[in-house]
Amino acid sequence: MHAPPAPPHRVPTRGEILLLGTLTAFGALTIDLYLPTLPSIARTFAVAPATVQLTFSAFFIGMAIGQLFYGPLSDRIGRRPAVLIGCVVYVAASLACTLAPSIEWLIAGRFAQALGCCAGMVVARAVVRDRYDHRDSARIFSLLVLVLAVAPLVAPTVGGWLAMAFSWRAVFFALALFGMAVGTAVWFRLDESRSAETEAKARGESVVGAYLDLLRSRRLLGYTLVSACNGATLFSYIATAPDLVIDIWGFSQSQFGLIFAIIAVGVIGSSQINRRLLLHYSPDRILGVACLFAVGFGMALLAAALMDASKWWILAGLFAVLTSNGFIAANALAGALNVDPLRAGTTSGLFGAANFALGAVASATAAALHDGTPVPVAKVIAAALVMATIAYYGLARPR
Repeated sequence: MHAPPAPPHRVPTRGEILLLGTLTAFGALTIDLYLPTLPSIARTFAVAPATVQLTFSAFFIGMAIGQLFYGPLSDRIGRRPAVLIGCVVYVAASLACTLAPSIEWLIAGRFAQALGCCAGMVVARAVVRDRYDHRDSARIFSLLVLVLAVAPLVAPTVGGWLAMAFSWRAVFFALALFGMAVGTAVWFRLDESRSAETEAKARGESVVGAYLDLLRSRRLLGYTLVSACNGATLFSYIATAPDLVIDIWGFSQSQFGLIFAIIAVGVIGSSQINRRLLLHYSPDRILGVACLFAVGFGMALLAAALMDASKWWILAGLFAVLTSNGFIAANALAGALNVDPLRAGTTSGLFGAANFALGAVASATAAALHDGTPVPVAKVIAAALVMATIAYYGLARPR
């Protein structure tokens, strides 16, 4: 049985890009909106910053587990039903976080939030692969960054305003309203894209069997590790940045939002350059070169941290490292989804689960090693980028 051919050079509508980009940004917005509130949460529950950072680890673990569930589910019952189920879970979890009486309750609520919002991310990736081929899907994923980047550009600032005007609980109420809006948009605007061939294949095999078969693919494993290791740099930064930037370096919450916005602009720029490069070069060629540049930036960041360079040099290093994500993420994702198009949902779930699982490990490691300097996070970032480069050239690179 063969996958149905994707429409050649199909041009997406603005509405389609906006909706798929919003689904893609579901997790990022859920993280970024409450970043400035972390110190307030710590004060409310009288706990250490490291304890509050467990809300990140719980969220990442929930994202990893949830995507393994929603991926095969979207292949079996369809893209729309899967994401609608996730929206219901997300809204309920967000309201639970709003009412959290303890840090333990909040950690559990963040885990449940992740179980809900990851459905949108899984489905958005699968829908793109349903409708576009390898090269075109890489270009679409780069285009979706324009919507995805709104989260770090706007969310920290909005979260800070909500927290100052009301309290950190208002942030989670706002997320509940956002979940309702996304569910409504999916109900009325998202057309089903799963093919009959995909449904037949999903119903004819077990979920475990499908995952085991995918894991036997050297190239899929390579692309997944490239993305997961590269993404670990962003997760590590997100988990440690509030304490490092606000509490240690002394920046205000609004300045922290500005720093996040500047980095987001870098990611936007690199992703759009990547979209242009894809008109002339293959996704794999761009990915290979980008991995080499990224590991170079990672080593430079580590050297600056070890030499106790100024915070401006550290921020410049972080900007370079995180900006390289624009050349890596879309191309690695497109490559992974191209390995077995009939299992686009299951592949999307495996790909996303690996990204968030490694992100949880990386962020927890960076937080555990935190010593009031940027050295721990720089070490985690450098190690992750070395592993990403090895994964591409050792596994994913076409032979």
